[in-house]
Amino acid sequence: MRRPHRVAVLAVPPVVGLDFTIPSQVLGRLAWEGRWPYEVVPCTADPGVVDSSVAYGFVIEEGLDALAGADTVIVPGTNRKYGNDERVLAALRTAAAAGTRTVSICTGAFVLAEAGILDGRRATTHWAYTAEFRARFPRVELDPSVLFVDGGTVLTSAGLAAGIDLCLHLIRTDLGAAAANAAARSTVVSPIRTGGQAQFIAAPTPENGERSLAATRAWAGDRLAEPLGLAELAAHAGVSVRTLSRRFRAETGLSPLQWLLQQRIDLARELLETTGLPMDVVARRSGLGTADSLRAHLHRRVGVTPTAYRTAFSRAGASRERGPV
Repeated sequence: MRRPHRVAVLAVPPVVGLDFTIPSQVLGRLAWEGRWPYEVVPCTADPGVVDSSVAYGFVIEEGLDALAGADTVIVPGTNRKYGNDERVLAALRTAAAAGTRTVSICTGAFVLAEAGILDGRRATTHWAYTAEFRARFPRVELDPSVLFVDGGTVLTSAGLAAGIDLCLHLIRTDLGAAAANAAARSTVVSPIRTGGQAQFIAAPTPENGERSLAATRAWAGDRLAEPLGLAELAAHAGVSVRTLSRRFRAETGLSPLQWLLQQRIDLARELLETTGLPMDVVARRSGLGTADSLRAHLHRRVGVTPTAYRTAFSRAGASRERGPV
């Protein structure tokens, strides 16, 4: 059996409580194909009780040596945004130089930036700290408008709950969309949000007694193979197209058609992973229309063809469905 992917979660005190627990909850609790694919190891510069942003500390037993054996290092948010322990910065530089995937959640980006790991890179952090980050780290190309940035071996997320989105993205990258969707269901969060989605949505709560569009999104999610458009979505919601578009963006940060495309691509990815259906059937079942359309959208999203994606992420022992179209 393959060894688990080792994830070192480096707490920089006072660590942000929610951020620190996200990797353990999302990655560490994922059971997939009869195994635990991730081993999550909390660590810190001085093991013991580590101060946090909440009313209690965390007992962490492992020191910085944990980074040496890690496949991924995650730095959760911290209230100490600069002037960090040089031992921590040196350990992060060593890990990054060795090619270890290096990740930050929220203000953890300040720590990576202080270590020089983000120099010349595009990155993000909590939107509220945009001015402070830019002033302190002008060499970093900060994008405060997105949920997370995937730079290959270096990834950064926006604040707090965006860390869940980034951890789900890591699962999708490592194990495929089906595993990430399973983790999302287990964590009881919405289907995976892409990194380009806005991190701050100004009006998430319906105004003036308006009902949420959650029921319409669920209805559409069950009918992705059908030719849904703005008219059909608006009719189901019982509103005008203009009102639908306004409320959809307010609740999700996306237009209705952007949201539909995102859901269809995610369904296509899951079908590619878990079935042996021909490409034209995958395209039709996911609502993408044709094999050419599937190829174009998937390549734009993940940079590979459907065949290459299936080869990389096809589940061992998965049912090779070839039932009725």
